[in-house]
Amino acid sequence: MATFVDRVQLHVIAGAGGNGAASIRREKFKPLAGPDGADGGRGGDVILEVDPSTTTLLAYHHKPHRKATSGGFGKGDMRAGARGEDLILPVPDGTVVATADGQVLADLVGVGTRFVAAQGGQGGLGNAALSSRQRKAPGFALLGEPGEERDLVLELKTVADVALVGYPSAGKSSLIAAMSSARPKIADYPFTTLVPNLGVVEAGEHRYTIADVPGLIPGASQGKGLGLEFLRHIERCHVIVHVLDTAALESDRDPVSDLETIENELATYAAGLDEGAGDRVPLMERPTVIVLNKTDVPDGADMADLVRERLGDRGAPILDISAVSHKGLRELSFVLASLVEEARASLPEPEEAPIVLTPRARGGREFEVVKEQFEGDNAFRVVGDKPERWVKQTDFANDEAVGYLADRLAKVGVEEALYKAGAVSGSTVIIGPGQDAVVFDWEPTMVGGAELLLGARGADRRLEDHHRPTREQKREEQRERTASRMQRIEAMEKERRAGHWADPTISDEEN
Repeated sequence: MATFVDRVQLHVIAGAGGNGAASIRREKFKPLAGPDGADGGRGGDVILEVDPSTTTLLAYHHKPHRKATSGGFGKGDMRAGARGEDLILPVPDGTVVATADGQVLADLVGVGTRFVAAQGGQGGLGNAALSSRQRKAPGFALLGEPGEERDLVLELKTVADVALVGYPSAGKSSLIAAMSSARPKIADYPFTTLVPNLGVVEAGEHRYTIADVPGLIPGASQGKGLGLEFLRHIERCHVIVHVLDTAALESDRDPVSDLETIENELATYAAGLDEGAGDRVPLMERPTVIVLNKTDVPDGADMADLVRERLGDRGAPILDISAVSHKGLRELSFVLASLVEEARASLPEPEEAPIVLTPRARGGREFEVVKEQFEGDNAFRVVGDKPERWVKQTDFANDEAVGYLADRLAKVGVEEALYKAGAVSGSTVIIGPGQDAVVFDWEPTMVGGAELLLGARGADRRLEDHHRPTREQKREEQRERTASRMQRIEAMEKERRAGHWADPTISDEEN
């Protein structure tokens, strides 16, 4: 069973806003004292927060779906709905948040750093907030907006000052166990280390962290072995320590060729890193230390003497150590502390990002009308934040709420835009993206006006069933009216010829 996970896919859903209330205050001798429906509560956010006690993303590997609580419904007597509680998800220091297509959203470094992964939906307005001079007692309220829903990728990049790299079984785990309080698994077979190990080293007044990265082999940057999966953990380090095995049992290996292989893999991986590394020094330009491990055995000491001169051309400090006997570890800890302090001193002072206020441009279009095909016929899709949000807030079972939506759409110019796009009475109009869009037959007579709002609460005269006869029906009605008129003219002519109009004393029976 896995105990360390450094990359997960997380599906987060923020809380939905609570619905507003449609209520009328009742008082003695005053049964309709005005609207008192309160607003619904806002839904809770989903927040990622760096927690020092969290070192792995394992919890989200087992439970990748997380949802915040929704806001409470509004009630009468101006009792607003409760706000939904935020869902705070702890993540390790160094977690990178990205979308499913790879767009980086946040780089969470530093204890307490937060990122709002999904925002809660706004609560719906109650009828008290919707009342106006024309609509004194609305018989409807707005629905709460659904919470934001997102698919995210969390990737952990260990925040360590020093990274130990080298071949499998080079002694990296033994070295970090000897220099710190970390207790990684140590065994005499390759790829014993399956997950990065992190330890804290104290050298005099200096304190720094050191990470043990799983062993690298040729082709690690292309996915061989475990290297590609964990190379990301060395991206943030200040110093790279090459741990070379001077007592390797393989006859085709030596410390120099091992170092060249590891450097080639690091260079290949560094070439593919994103350019958005900020102020960090490029990976291949960072300080390096070459450590010749296992020099406590005769073969190891002899090999170290043979390769020391060849390795000296690189200009990096070369130290003979033994993780088992602790030979040279004190000197190594102080050398690393000095390099880490120099790297830290070269970093620019962190500056708080200035607060930038970007006002919304006035006069710009808040939506657009797109002509498309829908079920084999022409349709007009209205795309925009406001229309889509208003549709989500509308209770389509309430005619007055639908009329209020029509007023809002007409006010921002949706009907005018539909006319310009070629829509006519009966055209299919779609508001919103995807399958959750609202589809209806457009009637251009849906124009707001105070004179049309009179009637029972919860109703709208503009939505009453007004049958519009077809052209053929109108022609048929005209023919019937013409035939009826001709019959009346014929009867009157018959009476005239009979003399009824000249002599009123003559009765119809005598004729």
